[in-house]
Amino acid sequence: MIRWRRGEVVRIRREWPGAVELDVTTEDGEARALAYPALVGRPEPGDVVLLNTTALAMGLGTGGYAMVVAVPDRLPQDPQGPGHLVKARYTPLQATVLGADEQDSPFHEVLRDADSVDGMPVIVADLHSALPAILCGLYGQNPPEPGESDSERGRSLRVAYVMLDGGALPAWFSMSCARLRETGWLCGVVTVGQAFGGDVEAVTPHTGLLAAKHVLDADVAIVTQGPGNLGSGTRWGFSGVSAGEAVNAAAVLGGRPVAALRVSEGDLRERHIGVSHHSLTAYGRVALAPAHIAVPVLPGDFGRRVAEQSRPLAARHELVEVPVEGLYEALQGSPVRLSTMGRGLDEDLAYFLASAAAGRHAASLLS
Repeated sequence: MIRWRRGEVVRIRREWPGAVELDVTTEDGEARALAYPALVGRPEPGDVVLLNTTALAMGLGTGGYAMVVAVPDRLPQDPQGPGHLVKARYTPLQATVLGADEQDSPFHEVLRDADSVDGMPVIVADLHSALPAILCGLYGQNPPEPGESDSERGRSLRVAYVMLDGGALPAWFSMSCARLRETGWLCGVVTVGQAFGGDVEAVTPHTGLLAAKHVLDADVAIVTQGPGNLGSGTRWGFSGVSAGEAVNAAAVLGGRPVAALRVSEGDLRERHIGVSHHSLTAYGRVALAPAHIAVPVLPGDFGRRVAEQSRPLAARHELVEVPVEGLYEALQGSPVRLSTMGRGLDEDLAYFLASAAAGRHAASLLS
């Protein structure tokens, strides 16, 4: 189940908030490795490290790293401060964090009786790669400027990301999240379920949405799983079913769920061409509460295919046609690289336009 290796750190390649990327040597040769300093300490060149090389051996596209499990000769100090919420429970790297909804939290009183997000738009998508594209559609041609304060802009639109635990558990794995926080495109990240490492920790998607609204003071929340979703090629065996459950959570809390369709013109797998079967299952079968389904108005035969495939979702949801004019230019302004399954903006434009269309529709709900 786990491939164990000992390695030695050769150099630090780069780092971003919460993560350090390394070059290490092992008995198998040189490899890239990733360490989360909050869990294992900060490795330095010359350190001996204990590695889990499973993802590296499998050649995973999203997470093909050797993962640093420990720096055995230089262990980090014991954690200090409050926090009784355990995540990645009963794994060797289970971590104790301060949950916004636990008794020791300064936000416990706020969240104890909170029962509504007061009509906040909640944009739901299957893949983590949809996050920056949704933001591009949401902000349009007026994104936040790095370092610009709320007072300088009047009050900037505050957008929180609620990260589900269907993909990567540490939010630190996502370079996109780090950059989007740095540039002010996100006001914060809430990690829920077994996911951890966000600005705010919460127990469930429900308390995650409540924290986005009442702790981060968000105007809009975006809900997706972390990077590295799991799929099996079966109707029900994919981690993106959580998108349907997120629609239910948003609705029961008085939010306005907006569903982003997973659309592709570049995927080599027929089940994902046009509207992916993931969206049709998550929204058509799992989501029991009604949502606005953002249907991008794409040109030509492919656009007609997307519209036709979306039609069965009207049995439960409201289909909203969203024009895509101007969205390509908005997507070009993304502060992070746009990529899904290794395909960039121009290699699978329909995917990013569909995600941005959901953001554009959510923006219209705020006016």
